[in-house]
Amino acid sequence: MTILVIAEHDNVSLKPETGKIINAASQIGGDIHLLVAGHDCAGVAQAASQLSGVSTVLLADNVVYRAHLAQNLARLVVEVAADYSYILAAASSQGKDMLPRVAALLDVSQLSEVVSIVDASTFIRPVYAGNAMATVRSLDDKKVMTIRTSVFDTVANGGNAQLQPLASVYEANTEFVSQELTKSARPELGSAGVIVSGGRGMGSGENFALLETLADKLGAALGASRAAVDAGFVPNDLQVGQTGKIVAPELYIAVGISGAIQHLAGMKDSKVIVAINKDPDAPIFQVADYGLVADLFEAVPALTDML
Repeated sequence: MTILVIAEHDNVSLKPETGKIINAASQIGGDIHLLVAGHDCAGVAQAASQLSGVSTVLLADNVVYRAHLAQNLARLVVEVAADYSYILAAASSQGKDMLPRVAALLDVSQLSEVVSIVDASTFIRPVYAGNAMATVRSLDDKKVMTIRTSVFDTVANGGNAQLQPLASVYEANTEFVSQELTKSARPELGSAGVIVSGGRGMGSGENFALLETLADKLGAALGASRAAVDAGFVPNDLQVGQTGKIVAPELYIAVGISGAIQHLAGMKDSKVIVAINKDPDAPIFQVADYGLVADLFEAVPALTDML
């Protein structure tokens, strides 16, 4: 039984999500191979070879994989899939774009957002925005799964995997033109250890400066609820929730967030949750480890000063 894991990287460095998928793969059991597809990414492959539990790193280094277009990657994965019983990727933008294509080309069902491995053919995944957990048994010969990495710990280094270059090149009728990335000195929201999030209670985008100051003191990422994003307070790349980013930091501070189920679905797996809200009946307090019923415009500056 051999498992293929699709590496998450930016052609320069390996993303933490990769180690978490390997952790999930190790719970299935079997030989784990890691596919690194990109351009000028030999350094990524070298870093990947050091992850514990990985026996082989497949390196597809070609300019057509530079932008990680799903159309190109899916064909590559399908070609190598003949040797594997499982194909795993993160439930990230890349994984959600690419893996359904792989499942369709292989004519198998996809298991999405897997959060727990019961056995080699039985898995648990959330449904209804996380209000229920479905236990699913797959009878497919090849099991294609996206993994919700927020619930798995990353594996340590210490491995010494064999590097195996791949010569296959697949280029679809899709051209990568450009991308605009938001640059920030703060940690990336999806992998941050501490997150400070604001909701509709912030009142305006200008008031998010209070949270920015707090986040900078904590070395934290900045997040927001969908209500704050829809109100135009902050851009949508900061959105945490069912239709935003799924996060599970060590510390999540929710400020002026009522706690709609769509938001809770994206952050309730956080290790410690702190809520600041003036409404004592706000649903956010039902999942919070620490709750402060107070005016955020008084509490946040006081907390920042103490820090």
